[in-house]
This record gives sequence, C-alpha cells and structure tokens, in this order.
Amino acid sequence: MAEFDTSHVKNIVLLGHAGSGKTTLAECMLFEAGLVNRRGSIAERNTVGDYHDLEQERGNSIFSKLLHTKWRGFKINIIDTPGYDDFVGEVISALRVADTGVMLLNATAGVEVGTDIIWQYTEQFKTPMIMAINKLDDDDADFDRTFREAKNHFGSNVVLVQYPRQQGSGFHEIIDVLRMTMYKFKDAGGKPEKLPIPDDEKERADVLHKELIEVIASNDEGLMEKYFDKGELTEDEMKAGMKEAMIRHDLFPVFCLSAERNMGSGRLMGFIDNVCPSANEMPPQQTLNGTMLECSEKGPACIFIYKTVSEPHVGELSYFKVYSGAVKSGMELFNESTSVSEKLHQLFVSEGNKRINVNELVAGDIGATLKLKNTHVNNTLHDKGKNYELQPIQFPSPNMTVAVESVRTGEEEKLSLALHQLREEDPTVIIEYSPELKQTLIRCQGDMHLAVIKWKIEKNYKVEVKFVKPRIPYRETIRKMAESSYRHKKQSGGSGQFGEVFMRIEPWYEGMPEPAGLPVRGRELVELDWGGTLSYYNCIVGGAIDTRFLPSIFKGVMEKMHNGPLTGSYARDVRVCVYDGKMHPVDSNDISFKIAGLQAFRQAFQQADPQLLEPIYRVEVTCPEEITGAVIGDLQTRRAIVEGMDSEGHFTRVVARVPLAEMYDYSSSLRSITQGRAKFKMTFQDYAIVPFEIQKQLQDEHTRVAKEEIS
Repeated sequence: MAEFDTSHVKNIVLLGHAGSGKTTLAECMLFEAGLVNRRGSIAERNTVGDYHDLEQERGNSIFSKLLHTKWRGFKINIIDTPGYDDFVGEVISALRVADTGVMLLNATAGVEVGTDIIWQYTEQFKTPMIMAINKLDDDDADFDRTFREAKNHFGSNVVLVQYPRQQGSGFHEIIDVLRMTMYKFKDAGGKPEKLPIPDDEKERADVLHKELIEVIASNDEGLMEKYFDKGELTEDEMKAGMKEAMIRHDLFPVFCLSAERNMGSGRLMGFIDNVCPSANEMPPQQTLNGTMLECSEKGPACIFIYKTVSEPHVGELSYFKVYSGAVKSGMELFNESTSVSEKLHQLFVSEGNKRINVNELVAGDIGATLKLKNTHVNNTLHDKGKNYELQPIQFPSPNMTVAVESVRTGEEEKLSLALHQLREEDPTVIIEYSPELKQTLIRCQGDMHLAVIKWKIEKNYKVEVKFVKPRIPYRETIRKMAESSYRHKKQSGGSGQFGEVFMRIEPWYEGMPEPAGLPVRGRELVELDWGGTLSYYNCIVGGAIDTRFLPSIFKGVMEKMHNGPLTGSYARDVRVCVYDGKMHPVDSNDISFKIAGLQAFRQAFQQADPQLLEPIYRVEVTCPEEITGAVIGDLQTRRAIVEGMDSEGHFTRVVARVPLAEMYDYSSSLRSITQGRAKFKMTFQDYAIVPFEIQKQLQDEHTRVAKEEIS
C-alpha cells in the first residue's frame, strides 16, 4: 500500500530567473524535513539537485530535477527547474505536472526578464502560484521595490503574507500577517522563535492583515458576507479562501526568504501543506477526445510521461505523474499514443540522482520507471480497455539553427544515434537532415542550449563534433521572358542520342494570361514542395516532338529546378512553354529530350534576368525599455527593417523583418547586448529579393566551388 494517499501529496515546482536561489531553497526544504543532515551549496558543488557534472562545471541548473520530502504528514514532491530561457522546455514539462508553483524573486534585482517569461507559462497552465522574495540577507536587498514590481507585473492579486522587519546582513525577523506572528531566527537560521508582533510594527501589520482579508474575501462571496458581518475572518477561513483563489489563479501570496541562511523555508513548507492544493483538488484533466479524468486513487490507472532521461549503464528513465488510480510495480499498461503495452518493471521516487524503489504510487503522485520500450514524452499509459489520451505538452519553437558534423570520418552513424537519443530526451531540440542544404541541422533554443547539446554528444556518446553555419535555403526565380533552344546530339556507334527543344520561360504569377502567340495543347500546374509554382505548357504543333517525350522534357526542367542555375538553390514561380523542336526516327529517346529540356531551361533562365530570393523572418524581441535602442541598433546592422514597437507590460516588444542569413549568431549577441535581460522569437514570413551585391557574391562563390569540384 502507498505510504501517502492522494490528499496528502503536494507537487510543487520551483521557478525563477537564473540565480534567484531555487536549488538552495530545495536544499533547505530537504534539510528542514531531515532528509539530509547537512545543507549543500552551489559554491561547494554538493547540492542534491545540481548533481550533474555539467551543472557543477557551470554553477547553475540546466535540467529539471525531481526531489521529494516528508513534512508533517504530507509528501512534497519538489521539481527544481533551470532559470535560463534556453532551457524553457524543462520548465514547461515541470509546470505540466505540478499543482503549485513557487516563484522566487531576487530581492537585489526585482522582477527579471526570466521571471516574466516563466510567468507567461504559469498563466497558460493556470498554475496556483506562491511568490517568495529571496536573498533578503543581501546588503543590496530591496523588499519593497521587489514587491511593487511584482504587483505591477502580475496584478493586484499579488498580496503580502509576510514582510521582513529588517533587510541586509541583519535580516533575521519576518512578520507574518496571516498568522499575525513574528518569526525570529538565529544567525544560523533553522527553526525560528515565534513572538508577538512588536509595537512598532503593529500598525503596519494590522493594515496588511486587513488588506489580505479583503483580497481573499473579494474572491469568495461567502467569505465576503462573513467579513461584512464580523469585520474579520478566522485563520482557517482565510486559508480556505486562499486555496480556492489560488486554484482559480486569482491570488498570489508573497513570502520572505533567505534560502542561503535557511530562514523562512519551514513556514513556506507549512503553507504548502496547509493551503496549497493537492492534485485531487485541482480541476480534472481533459483528454483529447473531450472527456474529463478525475484525479482519484479509486479510478482506473492512468499516467502521463512528462520527461525522459538516458542514464549511462542504466538506460532510459521515464518520469511520470499518476493522474488516476494507482500503479504498482509489475503492472502492465496500454500506451494510447503508440498502441503498445508496457510493463512497469520497477517504480521509483527520486532524490536528485538517487532512486528509491517503491511498490505503489497513487493518483497525484510523481515517480519514475525504467526501460519502457515504446513510450516517449507526452505519452499516456492506462488500464487496458480505456481510451485516455491526455493533452500533450506544447513545447516552444526553436530560435537557433546550426549544422553539425562529426570531426572524425566514419563516425556518422554514432553521431546519428546520439542525436536521436538527444531528441528523445529533449523535445525542444529538433534534428533533421536537409536534402536541400545537404546538412544535418540542430534546431534549439539558444547558444547555452547548444553548448549543453555539444557536451552531451562528446561526453556521453564519445563523438567529437563541430558546429558550422547552416547554408541558407535561397530560392531562384526570373523577372522577364526569355526563349532558348538546345540540341542534344551524341553519336558513338550504333544508336545515338538526339533531341532538340525550343522553350519560352516567363515569371509565373497567379491569374496570368495564357502565353501570347502560342497554341496551348496541354498544361500542368505543379505546386512545388519547397514553395512556389511551376506552370508547364505543351505548345507543340504539327508533331514536331512526339507527346511521349514531353514527360522527359518536364523531368529535365524539374531537375534544374532542384539545382538552380544561379547558386544551385531551388527555383520557383516559372512558366515553361515548350513550343517547338526536332526528333530523329532512330536516335531520339527519353534521355535525349531530358538533357535537351534541362539545358534549354538553364540557358533561358540565365537570360531571363534571374533573381535570387532569401528567406525573411519576423523577429520579435522583448526587452526592458532602457535597452531598446541597443537592440534596434544591432538589428539594423543585420539588414533588418523595424516594423514597430509596442509596450508589453513593463517591457518593449520590437518587431522586425530580418533576413535569415543575418540571424546565425543572434542568440549570443542579444544576450551580450542585454546582459540576458531580453528574449526573442522568430518565425518564417516570406521570401524577398537579395540585394545585387550579395547576389553577385553568392553566384561567384557557387561558381568557384563548382570549378573546384570539377578539378
């Protein structure tokens, strides 16, 4: 039987900008509960959470970690998350299974851009939220400013539950306006002394207590009536009202912390136990077919995979949340996504890199299992005979693309296996081979994300790799009409080869009139896989070319469309009219007319004022107002056209059209310019004309490379 029932399991996720103290707080919580007898530290590289070699090298969290602790009859599952936007996939997957978020705010820095980024996801999931203002023992701490910024950024329902009596190195007392108590800590932190609120703080505490009651009551009509009748609410009534408002994402209580000195974590854990919702108090999960799944340990077994990790010498570890029923080791469940059955050979709860075997996990709990053969992130497993498939996690699109190559020849297969496993572990990584560019591409969130990918490939899979600039998927087209002819003749004993083609090509556009002066015998409109159109006309009269050779001419044209005359890029938006030619009764064949069609098209294309097109992306940068000028200045050096600026909360959103060719190093450049205080996203918009000078450079380079390959 499981040690904790559903109502006694709380799932929290620690959130916040990098450096806000999430991992240190997690360490405090484990220490307070007695699961560790000594608190680790980031500086000493011995925390339970940041156990990965790479995290210890870099000094910050990169992966989300599942921890758990037991506190006053409750089990608290803690997911510690990274704070950099490059690792947002770890944050989103953790938010998907958490029932409460704890947002840490750095009292020395206020609301940082990473906080705003994460907040958008909490609103998407409607996660109940606590705010904890941390680092109040720092000499530069400013509690009041941080609280004002939180209220300005996140709304009037950000409400104080605690405030510090002093800040800086002397910080050791917290006034709690929910319990109307003062907590006084020793220098070493730990369990505080509970004291009456001092007289010099009584007036402020009373005002804040009343404000807290009013915010709670305003979210509940029943409590509002009680408050009007009695002029007060009991602590239990306040807690019940807070829980309901938090579940609706309508109230965000603020606590005080010094995680470094272990001050305030115990009170926060008590609030999590007493007020924050369990999974069975949250709204039911909606399946893809629209049915609702209640979180009850009496229901049919159903779990959702939110994360996978490949561990050396162990295999693939799958992390899941039980959304219904109970799962036991040895149980067999059906994977709704892949239509296969999976056996849960072992069940674990986690303490960082330690796994503890358990026999059973009930609805609401989070655990892990090993070696599921055909199960991946976002898969739902359930009792046979049911039809549950829970809503998948929607991961963000990549912001950065590089091409990857193995340094040593002969390791291409090892690299391919490594990339496949990386994609399995991290859904925010997209791996693809581009036949057009003839490169293997990695699409990821930014340069820090890319550095982690490189580290994993080289350390875990022993493949040395290099990243190179990806080629740009240019397009070629024409701007005027041109005609050409080409005769292919080859005689080498026996049957020869002969085919002659006369061709007109024109720029194609929607609704253009039929070809002037040519009879139309047939037409084919081809929507090209790479965008654009090829319009192919048969205008042959008098049987100059037998109709059986027309498909061969078309093949020749298509072959050159795949490898355009200017730079070898795909061609698009061309109308081709084959209007005359010659054939030989013996020597004409399909290959002859394919070659003649290809060469006639190439010649005509070069005479038709050929134009190179480049992909243009819509780039949106969100940054603090004071650095907007630097952001715009950098964009303009990238041939950007700034289309507008808008206010987005307390930030400025800059929108620009930027050629993809200028975006290669943008992630690292933006981080450098803004000290990590900005974010961006980019989406393909359209193709535009390449400037003449750049087109000439690209043509010359293509010609040079082609000559080198021939020689």
